[in-house]
Amino acid sequence: MGLEVKPAIPALRGLREWRWITHSIRNKLLAMALLPLLVVLPLLVGALVIWGNAAYDRLLITKVRSDLAVARGYFEQVLHSVGAGTQSVAESHTLHVALARQDLKNLQQQLMDARARLDFDFVNLYSPQGKLLTASWIAPPELSRPGPAQEAQGSATLAELSPAAQASLTLMSGTDLLAMAPHLAERLGIPLIATRGASLTERSIEDRALVMLSTTPVLGANGETLALLRGGVLLNQNLDLIDHINRIVYPEGSLPFDGHGTATLFMEDVRITTNVRLFQDQRAIGTRVSQAVRQAVLEQGGTWLDRAFVVNDWYVSAYEPLLDSSGQRVGMLYVGYLEKPFSFVKYGMLALIAGIFLLVMVLAAVFSVRWARSIFKPVEQMNHAMQRVEDGDSGARVGPVEARDEIGTLANQLDQLLDVIDDKTRALQRWAGELDAKVIARTRELAQSNTSLQAVQQQLIKSEKLATIGQLTASVAHEINNPIAVIQGNLDLMRELLGPHAEPVAAELKLMDQQVDRMRLIVTQLLQHARPTDYAGYVEAVDVNQTLNNALLLVGHLLAHTRIDVRRELQATARVSINTQELQQVVINLLINAIQAMPEGGTLTLSTKDWLNDDANPQPQGACLEVQDSGAGLNESTREKMFTPFFTTKNDGTGLGLWISLGLVERYGGRITAANADSGQGARFTVWLLTDAQVPEVASESENKKQALI
Repeated sequence: MGLEVKPAIPALRGLREWRWITHSIRNKLLAMALLPLLVVLPLLVGALVIWGNAAYDRLLITKVRSDLAVARGYFEQVLHSVGAGTQSVAESHTLHVALARQDLKNLQQQLMDARARLDFDFVNLYSPQGKLLTASWIAPPELSRPGPAQEAQGSATLAELSPAAQASLTLMSGTDLLAMAPHLAERLGIPLIATRGASLTERSIEDRALVMLSTTPVLGANGETLALLRGGVLLNQNLDLIDHINRIVYPEGSLPFDGHGTATLFMEDVRITTNVRLFQDQRAIGTRVSQAVRQAVLEQGGTWLDRAFVVNDWYVSAYEPLLDSSGQRVGMLYVGYLEKPFSFVKYGMLALIAGIFLLVMVLAAVFSVRWARSIFKPVEQMNHAMQRVEDGDSGARVGPVEARDEIGTLANQLDQLLDVIDDKTRALQRWAGELDAKVIARTRELAQSNTSLQAVQQQLIKSEKLATIGQLTASVAHEINNPIAVIQGNLDLMRELLGPHAEPVAAELKLMDQQVDRMRLIVTQLLQHARPTDYAGYVEAVDVNQTLNNALLLVGHLLAHTRIDVRRELQATARVSINTQELQQVVINLLINAIQAMPEGGTLTLSTKDWLNDDANPQPQGACLEVQDSGAGLNESTREKMFTPFFTTKNDGTGLGLWISLGLVERYGGRITAANADSGQGARFTVWLLTDAQVPEVASESENKKQALI
């Protein structure tokens, strides 16, 4: 039975699933083109929908706040008119004349006229001692002298009849109201209707009254109080008042989409007058407000501006407390309008916006894919051609491309470069064959000579090889540097022309730059191998610790794929005289050799120290730099030949690395030594560098040749 092996870490499995995007410029460009459309644009749409929803809701709340301000203004105007109307009746000349004559019939008629004119529910006249003299509700046959029952019913204490500066809301019991206006009994006793979300109560009927009440003294000529006049408007089941408020706040046609507004007056949390419908023709008088609204408005004294479930539907609602003369919260004023019509409009608008964005996203995706194809197709052709060249097909070419931009030009230049490289490769092969024939002929001649000339023979072979390499290198450098310069120029021109549009292929352009620099480096190294003394660099005081750290960063990509542990012991304080780039080249060569010596992993030890003269002279004459690996070490044969040219133990090596490194160090008076590690495992290379180096002067003719070749 086979076992299925699954990745131990889900995150790694997810990385493998997404790794395909980074392996192809096609996938990268498609991802870059579609990612903003498939991710950023939907997020933008979502943010816009959320913002639009919130903004629309704020707009609805702003409207209901202004509606509440209009309702409150009219309510305060009615309250003020109660006080002003009572004051005008108390200051009436006819009232003073009738009062002076004790003409109760005339007084009662005036009160009835004032009640009808001012649209009050009652107007009562009391003596200064609180005894009811007459009222607008007393029947005409009983005007001349109220009976004992009426006197008892209409009497009031002086405290209750205390004049106020203006009219105010008053919450009173049904008994107190009936004592002032028994004809209002039918508007009392409101049955309480069970309401969803309301606070619990044991009451089944509301028998209290909420009244706009004003008490004004009737003053004589000398300012004495002749009587007390009390007028009021009962808010319980006052349908005319609430309907008028609703018409002012929500006139016909003020709400779009057949919406309708409502207004309500509450006595505490009970609707005592409203145009909210419980059923088709029945008003929701006796229903109660929700516990949340009661707590926010009546208990905390705040204003509720939010959506609320009113009786049987959701309304955009506004509630504010109503205060009596002592500042106590005795009720609430409410206005609101149905939320459903506005919700339909809101969601319709949001759906329209989302649909427009979706259409734009689809069209943009189509055009983005087409434009991305015009970029990645030529690049894929170039990549395919380079892959065929690496596989040994020297005749592989990019061929014609549809693009007529910088990428198309780059493809044509790449074909030209491949042609040049192919020609030079054939020339190098021909020259190598000729060189081998010459070496064989010369070897055959020298083999017939005395055996004492064998050392001279070997040196001569090396000299001939170096001379031939110099000639080949000069020719190759001259022929290859020209197309390299053209490629680099086109790459720079491409970046300049594309500007920010080059960002999607920035990684590929950077890779091309690196490959061009690599070709330049290869040509320069060939020249340096052939004429090392012509490339002596600028000498400066170099910190070996910093150079070692910089070189370690440059080979970091090699260490990242190994199991090598790097240890550093940087103790050198002296600076050495050498060219920084050449010293870095030496160190990188040693680091690469050490990494390749530990294919299965190990420990790479890097250390520096001062190179002291002797114990008597504490001033260092230079610094030492050591690179030690934990690989297989060096055998005797390798140690004897490792610094000779063309000697290598690697299948793909040139045998010039250590030889060039030794030449660079010796040029500045230093040396390189190699030995096995003290622990018996691994090799240790030590670079000895002087503080005051003697640099050989380079002839001006050599410098001119170098400039000509470059």
